[in-house]
Amino acid sequence: AAADPRVLALAAQVTESKEQDIPLLLLKLKGILNSASLGSEESKKIKQDIYDYDLTQYCMLVLRQDHSRLRGGWATAAQLAEILSHCCVGLEVKEDPEEFHNKFLPSAIDNLLFLGRRLQARFIRTIKDEEKQDFLHWFQTVADAICWLFGGHIQLAACVLQNDHFLQLLITDDTETAIITMSILHNILRVNSSVLLQVDEETLHSIFDELVYKLSSTTNPVIGNAATKLLLLVAKFCKQLVKLLTARYKGLKQLLSKQWTGKGFDRDLSQLLDVLYLEQSNGKGEMQRQHQAACIIQATWRGFQTRKRLKKLPQAVTTLQRSFRAKREQELQHLKKQKEDETLKLQMQLQRQRAMRLFHERQLAVLEMIHASQVNKYMEEMEGKSALTIQRFWRGYRARRNFHQQRQSLKEYKAAVVIQRAACKFLEKQRRRRPLSPWKDPKGLTDERRLALQQKVDDYIKLHPASQMSEEMSKELHVQAQEKLAQFLLRSRLDQRAAQRRETLLAQVNTDVELLMNAPGLAEATEKDLDVFMSRSIPVATKARQSHNTMLKYTRWPWWKKLGDEFVEDDVIPDDALNAELGTLFIGGKK
Repeated sequence: AAADPRVLALAAQVTESKEQDIPLLLLKLKGILNSASLGSEESKKIKQDIYDYDLTQYCMLVLRQDHSRLRGGWATAAQLAEILSHCCVGLEVKEDPEEFHNKFLPSAIDNLLFLGRRLQARFIRTIKDEEKQDFLHWFQTVADAICWLFGGHIQLAACVLQNDHFLQLLITDDTETAIITMSILHNILRVNSSVLLQVDEETLHSIFDELVYKLSSTTNPVIGNAATKLLLLVAKFCKQLVKLLTARYKGLKQLLSKQWTGKGFDRDLSQLLDVLYLEQSNGKGEMQRQHQAACIIQATWRGFQTRKRLKKLPQAVTTLQRSFRAKREQELQHLKKQKEDETLKLQMQLQRQRAMRLFHERQLAVLEMIHASQVNKYMEEMEGKSALTIQRFWRGYRARRNFHQQRQSLKEYKAAVVIQRAACKFLEKQRRRRPLSPWKDPKGLTDERRLALQQKVDDYIKLHPASQMSEEMSKELHVQAQEKLAQFLLRSRLDQRAAQRRETLLAQVNTDVELLMNAPGLAEATEKDLDVFMSRSIPVATKARQSHNTMLKYTRWPWWKKLGDEFVEDDVIPDDALNAELGTLFIGGKK
């Protein structure tokens, strides 16, 4: 049979819509489900189509989202929970029913309980009465949806009891939500009376501990009535668990008779006490009463510890929210800064375009004033000036970029040169000041020692006789040695030229660097400064003149300034005197 056109259209809209719009679109399922009578073939066909087109999966996944940030809020979430339960009840899956019963339905129960936990937490934190009533109404809607779902699928009752979210819903100090949660437990026992025998012992003890704790820790008759009815229902349907109640909670009968008598539910209370006393009459001693008292203390302590852990959960949630808000604030600041940068860039571009437009307008005005015969000449002059300006700015930019890249390496190199020069001078002075050791005559050899050494030499010559070489071989070996010597001398001469060229290039680089460091800014530059960069003869002549003056000054120094240079020859100028002037001098060569 063909699928329902309304389901097809809704599935197409959900597929093509954005994520925040999906919850509101899924609310249309309620009208589609209400169009057919409950339990009819048409209703089953609609539910089958909704399941086949994955709309139930969408409903289940949407329940996990934070609806405070979505359109429709928590009211939409409660309605989707009700729609999900109605879609699952009465649905007969023909293809792969095991996946539907073993995976999909337990996941739906888990998501519904998770939504109930969120609504319960927000109900407790809310201060305004109107908002509290809304959250309580939505929580009741979710609870009804859970009851409707496990009412249609009885096997889900055990899944509800063993779910951690259900136990956390039950462990609460709030009266309204606790009553609704206990009503869910009451419906579970009515639907499947033997479900408590199917769950594990730890879950069963946790449920009983919480019910007994509520009876012992509160004086609210509504809570007491609900807990008493639950225990009575357990005692009626599951006779095996009555023994557990009497053995685990020794003081339960005294607690019920002393604290809850005359609170408005004496009939149920008396029936529960009769069942407990009947079980006790079968035989209990003092040891059992002590054991029961210990169990009550343990139950109270476990309830206290569980509440203590649950009270710490909001702090962790607060920390997580704080970090999330901080991260979101950083992202917003980054986006704002990026937007401001884009706006500034756009404004600068507009200003540049406006300036170019004004420049072109002025240029056109000047062209109108010039005679027609002078236009070409004027344009050539403007092109030449423009080219020079562009070249000047580009060379300046490139020189500044290279200079900034090489500044640190130049500083390190100069520092290394200064340190090496100082160390060499210090070592040279130490070598010159070292006193000469007095001459010691070598020890003479005795005759016996001389004869022994001569014998060793003769023995070695006998063991290693010298090879005989002819005169022709000697001449050939001499010629080879002369060729290798000539090659070595030629190679050493080439190495000297290469070293001299490297020194020349290094001096040229130092000269360029010093000129750049001492050069004035672009706004203060004059034609003389431009001549210095355009011609290399001027800086070379200037440095040569400065070095010559330095030599003349050194030769005219008085004798007391040369006291530290006793071992320096007269025609040699100290390195430190010439370093300041010749360290960056360009000696010669080409680029």
